[in-house]
Amino acid sequence: MEGSKRLPRAVRLLIVARGVNRLGAFSMSFLTVLVATQFGASAAVAGGVSAAFGLATIPSRLAGGRLADRIGRRRTIVVGLSGCAVAQLGIAAADSLMLVICCAVLLGLVFELYEPPSQAMIADVVAPGEHVRAYSLLNAALAAAGMGAGLVAAGLGSWDLRWLFVADALTCLLCALTVHLALPADHRTTATARSDQAAHVAPWRDRALLLMLATGTLFAVIYLQIMITLPLAMGHAGLRPADAGLLFTASALTICAGQPLMRWAWLATLSAPVAFAAGFLLLGLGLGGYALARDLDAYLAATVVWSVGDLLLVGRAYAVVAELAPAGGKGRYLAVYGTSWGIAGVIAPVTGTQLIEHAGPAGLWSAMAFACLFLAALQPLLVRRAAPDGDGGRRPRSAPAKLPGKQPG
Repeated sequence: MEGSKRLPRAVRLLIVARGVNRLGAFSMSFLTVLVATQFGASAAVAGGVSAAFGLATIPSRLAGGRLADRIGRRRTIVVGLSGCAVAQLGIAAADSLMLVICCAVLLGLVFELYEPPSQAMIADVVAPGEHVRAYSLLNAALAAAGMGAGLVAAGLGSWDLRWLFVADALTCLLCALTVHLALPADHRTTATARSDQAAHVAPWRDRALLLMLATGTLFAVIYLQIMITLPLAMGHAGLRPADAGLLFTASALTICAGQPLMRWAWLATLSAPVAFAAGFLLLGLGLGGYALARDLDAYLAATVVWSVGDLLLVGRAYAVVAELAPAGGKGRYLAVYGTSWGIAGVIAPVTGTQLIEHAGPAGLWSAMAFACLFLAALQPLLVRRAAPDGDGGRRPRSAPAKLPGKQPG
């Protein structure tokens, strides 16, 4: 194994802060339950509230990218997290259904503000060759914190669902305070220069970015089938839906345990086209395993396989998009790409439930496996087309910026 340089201090602090925030990021999974049990709303109304939140996250991410390039990374992260805390406390204190709906929409409008600046800050201070490792480490930190979040949710949820939103708000405030105190400030000259450059950035006119968005949306639809419909599919297959929690834990453990592999020389230097092809093939193999699985052990083995594929894919996609972005446009480019998850959040539940109803669990996972094979063939071609050098991104248009303050190597 070949050693790699330590990631810059700003990135390591950001990853820790986001991990703390993720420990409390479980409340939205219980929004529909809160609406139905505390306010007596029907399932349709509860689902509508959740859908309204999901739709509001799409403009939220776009606004986060624009603000990150115009007013600075740290300011945007702090504003977004603080806004989330206010909205979540509003939900916890709400005494009417209408107030809950208003706070849920408000939460959606600020929920994604901090994602583009977080990703852009990593792209700013990390050398292009280390982008994949940095984004993968962020993903692993969020996965590890997600395991702890489930335990916290189980404890607080058995007491009162409103406390879940209070706990989520407190972790948002703690993360915002950590970012404000520990990360380098946004210097006015840097923010002004980025704002001037951002005025000429037109991500929606970049064909390479739009193609990445299209394939990223298909990937997000596939991935959300696992997150959203796996428990339902397991129930239809005669297994306990609650056992999906064990599979999610196994996936998180695989992603965390696989992080040292990202520092191996042969893997760190793997070209983006090859990594995408291998990642989607492994993802498809794992989902194909779900289609054939008949017991929990088979599901666990398939989960490990697709999680290794996920390890190759997540950081790679963000690294490619960061390299596509022109100077001053990383925040907006990453924001546009990130809308893939909002779009998929609307598409995935409908397609997943329809496939289970008409084709059964085996039909659902077989369709997702074929979609992975399609991406394994298409994604490398798109990356090569966007990057004539074949390294997974356009040749750097500018050297990675150094944030003010000491940056240990």
